[in-house]
Amino acid sequence: MAEQANFKNNLLEEETLYLLYQMKLIRRFEEKAAEMYTKTEIRGFLHLYIGEEAVAVGVSQALNENDLVIATYREHGHALARNVPAKKIMAEMYGRKEGCSGGRGGSMHLFDKEKNFYGGNAIVAGHIPIAVGMALAVKKQKQNKIVCCFFGEGAMAEGEFHEAMNLAALWQVPVLFICENNLYAMGTAIRYTHASQELEKRGKDYGIESAAVDGMDVLKVCEAAMKAVENIRTTGKPYFLVCNTYRFRAHSMFDAELYRNKNEVEEWKHRDPILLLERHMLENELSDETTLSSIDAKIEKEIQEATDYAEAGTWEPVENLTQFLYSEKSTNG
Repeated sequence: MAEQANFKNNLLEEETLYLLYQMKLIRRFEEKAAEMYTKTEIRGFLHLYIGEEAVAVGVSQALNENDLVIATYREHGHALARNVPAKKIMAEMYGRKEGCSGGRGGSMHLFDKEKNFYGGNAIVAGHIPIAVGMALAVKKQKQNKIVCCFFGEGAMAEGEFHEAMNLAALWQVPVLFICENNLYAMGTAIRYTHASQELEKRGKDYGIESAAVDGMDVLKVCEAAMKAVENIRTTGKPYFLVCNTYRFRAHSMFDAELYRNKNEVEEWKHRDPILLLERHMLENELSDETTLSSIDAKIEKEIQEATDYAEAGTWEPVENLTQFLYSEKSTNG
């Protein structure tokens, strides 16, 4: 706890404001996406990250620009925390060719090579072995990078998780496994999917250094992620970090959310990661009400510009629709 206090006390106003800005940007982006989805401007599936912002933002502070990030289909927050421009993400969700995946990926397949952001993967747990393969490539090529892989606790009940953990431990590759434990795999509570709910023990079973952290407190997530990343960079070995969090919205926009009590959701909102950080900043005189309010205005402008950009975007020409689907003949014969 002493180390925790020192970490918090050493943060400057500018640093805490940046954390707050990123979490609020994710929150407002998702609220706008939900609004435009109900207006049918955004089609397909839409899985919101609201409530879990502290995880993506906290972990991202421990990474550098060269590190590689791969995520699930609830990845708008990870992409924004990775500094993928909001306008490129919104355009992607509108299906515009100006989007970060050229309008072909949509909400579940965001991708930005420039930011070393590798998705956006729609198959539960399917990207975890990919992360281990990427980390093996990093090791073989002697690159000074780590691979950060985000997934939910539902993925830990899949075989791919265990195969990937086993190989990561055998090969000793630099991968940071981040489990976002939001207590529900779609509509199924964790008590029905995991015999033991102390998920960090699963990493230790494979001999992987593991820890758990309060995923609603961005400062605690920052500290835990920095410790994990330092461990990986020092040893070259994998690390498993469980962030215990909660999503305030349903699994997806199609979810009637009949599997949990509304009172439970309201109780968790008392631990809203944005409110927790604002309270910390005010109590420790790191900022004031006026400064905090100014962030909202800045974000509102950025989100409106992103929406305008998406709405002004263009559709991919029909003649290009088979591009990237089949191998193409070389122009050199």
